[in-house]
Amino acid sequence: MLKNASKYKKNSIFALLNLTIMENNVPQEWNKFYLKDVSFVNLMMRRIYNVLIVANPYDAFMLEDDGRIEEKIYNEYMELGLRYPPTFTQVSTTEEAAGVLRSTIVDLVICMPGNADNDAFDVARDIKGKFPNIHCVVLTPFSHGITKRMQNEDLSIFDYVFCWLGNTNLILSIIKLIEDKMNLEHDIQEAGVQMILLVEDSIRFYSSILPNLYNYILEQSKNFSKEALNRHAATMRMRGRPKVVLARTYEEAKKLYDKYSDNTLGVISDARFPLKSAAKAFGNVVDEDVQPKHATDTFGREKCPDAGLQLFRYIRKNDSFVPLILESSESENRAKAEAEGFRFVDKNSKKMSVDLRRLMEEHMGFGDFIFRDPKTHEEIMRIRSLKELQDNIFNIPNDSMLYHISRNHMSRWLCARAIFPVSAFLKHVTWQKLQDVDAHRQIIFDAIVQYRHMKNLGVVAVFDRMKFDKYAHFARIGEGSLGGKGRGLAFLDNIIKRHPEFNQYENATVQIPKTVVLCTDIFDEFMMSNNLYPIALSDASDEEILKHFLHAQLPDSLIADFFTFFEATKSPIAIRSSSLLEDAHYQPFAGIYSTYMIPYLEDKYQMLQMLACAIKGVYASVFYRDSKAYMTATSNVIDQEKMAVILQQVVGKDYGDRFYPTMSGVLRSLNYYPIGDETAEEGIASLALGLGKYIVDGGQTLRVCPYHPTQVLQTSEMEMALRDTQTQFYALDMQHVGEDFKVDDGFNILKLRVKDAVEDQSLTYIASTFDPYDQVINDGVYETGRKLITFASVLQHGVVPLPELMQMSMKSGSEAMRRPVEIEFACNINDDKTCEFYLLQIRPIVDAKEMLDEDVKAIPDADCLLRSHNSLGHGISEDVTDVVYVKYDDQFSAMNNFYVADDIERINRKFLAEGKNYVLIGPGRWGSSDHYLGVPVKWPHISAARVIVEVALKNYNIDPSQGTHFFQNLTSFGVGYFTVDTNTEEGGFVNKEILDAMPAVEETQYVRHVRFEHPMRILMDGKKQEGAVLLPGSQVTAPRPK
Repeated sequence: MLKNASKYKKNSIFALLNLTIMENNVPQEWNKFYLKDVSFVNLMMRRIYNVLIVANPYDAFMLEDDGRIEEKIYNEYMELGLRYPPTFTQVSTTEEAAGVLRSTIVDLVICMPGNADNDAFDVARDIKGKFPNIHCVVLTPFSHGITKRMQNEDLSIFDYVFCWLGNTNLILSIIKLIEDKMNLEHDIQEAGVQMILLVEDSIRFYSSILPNLYNYILEQSKNFSKEALNRHAATMRMRGRPKVVLARTYEEAKKLYDKYSDNTLGVISDARFPLKSAAKAFGNVVDEDVQPKHATDTFGREKCPDAGLQLFRYIRKNDSFVPLILESSESENRAKAEAEGFRFVDKNSKKMSVDLRRLMEEHMGFGDFIFRDPKTHEEIMRIRSLKELQDNIFNIPNDSMLYHISRNHMSRWLCARAIFPVSAFLKHVTWQKLQDVDAHRQIIFDAIVQYRHMKNLGVVAVFDRMKFDKYAHFARIGEGSLGGKGRGLAFLDNIIKRHPEFNQYENATVQIPKTVVLCTDIFDEFMMSNNLYPIALSDASDEEILKHFLHAQLPDSLIADFFTFFEATKSPIAIRSSSLLEDAHYQPFAGIYSTYMIPYLEDKYQMLQMLACAIKGVYASVFYRDSKAYMTATSNVIDQEKMAVILQQVVGKDYGDRFYPTMSGVLRSLNYYPIGDETAEEGIASLALGLGKYIVDGGQTLRVCPYHPTQVLQTSEMEMALRDTQTQFYALDMQHVGEDFKVDDGFNILKLRVKDAVEDQSLTYIASTFDPYDQVINDGVYETGRKLITFASVLQHGVVPLPELMQMSMKSGSEAMRRPVEIEFACNINDDKTCEFYLLQIRPIVDAKEMLDEDVKAIPDADCLLRSHNSLGHGISEDVTDVVYVKYDDQFSAMNNFYVADDIERINRKFLAEGKNYVLIGPGRWGSSDHYLGVPVKWPHISAARVIVEVALKNYNIDPSQGTHFFQNLTSFGVGYFTVDTNTEEGGFVNKEILDAMPAVEETQYVRHVRFEHPMRILMDGKKQEGAVLLPGSQVTAPRPK
């Protein structure tokens, strides 16, 4: 665990991700750890935006250098990749200054005292009197006269005094120094930012060293910002650069070090400086009676010749690794410093700035990390980025590794690059605590992998061939839009990042598959450069359009990127459409465009050919006949549609010539067919073995509510389990290689029988076995007997936490989208009872027929033909005119139900032939095999019914079935199922008198068919289980539900 985690604020945005190191040689203490992510967004929040310069016209002109200071500062900022360059205002009198301060918020005042009078000081005093919180700095061209006069000035009102020789980068340094001071405490607490302590009392010297120091630090931060995954993150990351703090006395330096010792990257100190601030300068009181022991400075402060060494000895006691650099113009100090193991820079040297830079590079972790031979100090290997360190950590010789570990170099280098979580963790894994080089390698490797994974989560990175590897996650190629599905995936990734509880289970990981999106600008380039719009927008057949697209050329620049992606995924790839309109929050374009899959091949060039064909096939599908018709139907213009393409690792396992996942599923956070004690809000899942295309194509799936995983209707009775469970599944054909791509995107998908999966041994935790001798179903896979896909081990026996993961996915998905959602997922379950749960897609449920705005309960009974307070289904129908009902009264007998079934089957056939629907009403349970309980129809006999109504009568009061006998069909076709109990007042009603009074279209001994002149309105509220069929002509519009 992070030992200094207490110094991080609780409210910073973070993700806790744990990692178990599989190596046995790593002690338990570091076997499992948490890295806490750091947000750079809240750093450097206080800035200098407006600068007021008080100077006489001559000095102002000199400062301006022909009016170019603003331009120079702007250029400095841009070159360093910094944002928010300040604006400058110049005045020369108190009145002018007061005018500016009244109308503008000023963050910094720079005073330039001229040679003639003290006007600038007077102005500054006046400003400080009225605005005590404004930062004030004196900028002076040093001459004997000014030095003399400043001895008599009270400088306590100024933050700093600087020596001005006309270099604009000093202004940049002043701004950065003050900003660093303003943000120091907050940023250290928020993120663990580092501090470089500069101890120097000579105005001339710190005026020349600070620009060099900042230039180097800002250059370094520009370099390390390349670790970020996109441009915005790079800019944010630069905020994590080390801060420079200037101390001018021993007392001040010690105070700063004591407060921030855990975050000190290094200390650069003069040798001779005052121990205390014993002068009136900078707000200190002078004690006239004390006689100085040592020489004094410009302001009468007493200077101690070995103050720097004293400070370093104090710091070294506390921290044996922090880099300490002594700079001095007295050459005899070199021997003293080096004797105690400190670094030394000679102030008199012409190449002092180069020497200082070299020492900072070598000891403060700046620049590249250089692994050295401990004996010869020669370079063994140079590391430029975190990914390079990860790739090479196991190739460094042991002695070099030991040299760097034992001196905390790795942690310091990571710190200087603002990789705080890993740095803070490794700082505490010292050589003293763990004397095993290989264990250190493993810990460093795992921490980097963990950090990169954590940083990738929820971020759309710019694809970079140098960074994208098996630990990378989600990236885009191009600058355009990600399209609907791409946005949905990025959103899912972000949801996983914001909810660390997804990964709370030891035996389950939750993620999205490795993904690269080709943005919409690549589609535009492809269409224009190949001149494809004329054929695409013509009336050519789909096959003709596809042929033209397959002959077109994709940009060559993509080839190397695709090879990198193949290498990183090493799995089959799904090529999915992600158009601008698809899965858009309010436009369900699901399933309109093509999705291809290609196998993983050892021959990368052959795989590249297949990938190119698949991408072009997805592009072509925008212009297929169905897509054009759908565009017209939804009032969209086809040339507004632009296509991004998702390249995504296919979730599954390789079974030789076929590839498929243990299970796929679709979750809906609203269930309009709740049974038993389920509620609509608890949602519903459809599960299947194999590829999810089987579910989308309407295959036989297992329906289960994630909150009631043990109540599965389909497996509650043996007869239903044998009839209503999955018998086939889809898998990717790994043998189908070539460029024969067809309009049908499923051309290389195998449709297999469940018994084929028995050979693959993929059913271990998802199947049950039917024992024909004992006529029972046993959970698990046994040698003899038919295998049924029941998912019993994961739903009822908790082999993996599937129900919990489904619950979390629905809850966090619908909360984040603020509406009901549909989520596709796939899951691999391994022999060791671990699983990888992949979220594949999220979209809002916005089916037009499901947009029910009315409160069904508020509709008056007088307007209803029938009403139920126990209904299944959701939506509105306004095109049904017919009612077919069983002739019943209180003396109804079930004896004749067989004849009723025959009549209804015959009438249903007529409706099917005409393509019409009807409302079906009858007593008892529809579809019961026992004719005493209800009419023994099978689904095909009533398949044209839009609403099925079961009525409980006085002498025929059967418990309602809620349509369980053909529940799968009800849900698949969106048919309503109403239960009416005439024995209670709350049971609803059927206004049978109206039906009996109408002329019959057809009438038999048992059944009557009537037709209204105008359609009825059928309203079903699946959330409240309210249903009503309104009489034609009733113009009731119920109020919206509260």
